[in-house]
Amino acid sequence: MRQILEQIFKISEHDTTIKKELLAGLTTFITMAYIIFVNPQMMSATGMDQGAIFVGTCMAAAIACFIMGFFANWPIGLAPGMGLNAFFTYTVVGEMGYSWEIALGAVFIAGVLFFIMSITKLRSWMISSIPLNLRIAMGAGVGLFIGLIGLKSGGIIISNDATILSLGDFKKIETLLACLGFIIISALSLRKVPGSIIVGILTITLIALVARLIEFSGLIAYPPDITPTLMKLDIIGALNIGMVTVIMSFLFVNLFDTTGTLVGVATRANLLDKNGEAKDLDKALKADSGASIFGTFFGCSPVTSYVESSAGVEAGGRTGLTAVVVGMLFIMAMFLSPLAAIIPVYATSGALIYVAILMLGGMEKLNWSYVQELIPALVIIVMIPLTFSIADGIALGFLTYVSLKISNGEIKEISSGAWFLTLIFISKFIFL
Repeated sequence: MRQILEQIFKISEHDTTIKKELLAGLTTFITMAYIIFVNPQMMSATGMDQGAIFVGTCMAAAIACFIMGFFANWPIGLAPGMGLNAFFTYTVVGEMGYSWEIALGAVFIAGVLFFIMSITKLRSWMISSIPLNLRIAMGAGVGLFIGLIGLKSGGIIISNDATILSLGDFKKIETLLACLGFIIISALSLRKVPGSIIVGILTITLIALVARLIEFSGLIAYPPDITPTLMKLDIIGALNIGMVTVIMSFLFVNLFDTTGTLVGVATRANLLDKNGEAKDLDKALKADSGASIFGTFFGCSPVTSYVESSAGVEAGGRTGLTAVVVGMLFIMAMFLSPLAAIIPVYATSGALIYVAILMLGGMEKLNWSYVQELIPALVIIVMIPLTFSIADGIALGFLTYVSLKISNGEIKEISSGAWFLTLIFISKFIFL
């Protein structure tokens, strides 16, 4: 077995050991396992079967990790991404009124486009066409979007006819538990405790059990039936002019987030060539984009690489064996469906708020002195949560960017990619 693993993953060549890879896989899984509780809970708001989504989340994550491990040989864990699952649920289905089947079709089309970009020069062309400030802003805006959902689901903020939003009722134990969950997660993270998010979620769930706010229904059982969501995507329905900006949003947020995550983790894992470039980055991108396509078959929003993989890298993970271990643990997690079913929404709200804050960290990389790109970047960051739409926020930011360039006499500096996206967004506001 040792020789087979050595032959497949080139463990010695990457200056690691099987023991380190196993530990790294366990560490990565613990840090990202919260998604198996958060994703089904969030996406079930579309009308999808929560049990089926639970199994689908685990299956999509496992297959994605196997592809990343065996094909790209990178120590990266993958699963349905935070942010785009919220966009899928609350904007595409909730606000725009599309069925979840059509929304899955849009994710599939975005995944195919992502894969095509990954095997051609379109990826580098598009990334170089979008100003860095705007790319950073997309991630930060999605972070605020997630944070707003977390605050609302935990009852920390509530709607108010006079002020739009106001502080929630802290006399309610559910609201207090949501706040406590965030504090626990933050405190454990500061002390660098692995799996702080999942520990926080489970701690609040345990308190809710003791307080008899929820009822215990067991920990382990056979996985629920996945057929309610299996292969239910509606690709034909997604081939609608009204879905163009939705598909573009799925595509570009996933593209920029994935590229940034892969390069960042590769740097920490020292997976760099003599020129300082990430080795086999194209393979990793193909694995990630391919995983997004397969994820739709199980009823999942875009599957993406997780920055939490850096925790596994710190534990010594250097090869795809780490990713394979993560995938195997996701398969084992399918038997925890009773636990996933009893976790209350306020137990996961603290996790959403904490993840949102982490995503806002990218704002430190904004070029605050270049106002012409800073203003549209801030428009994206602010308008994504305020419009409750990633697509609308990005559209308004790009229109602002092009307008400022034109007004400042710098029309020649607008890239072809930026023009292409701007025309799409203008069409959205005029015709849709």
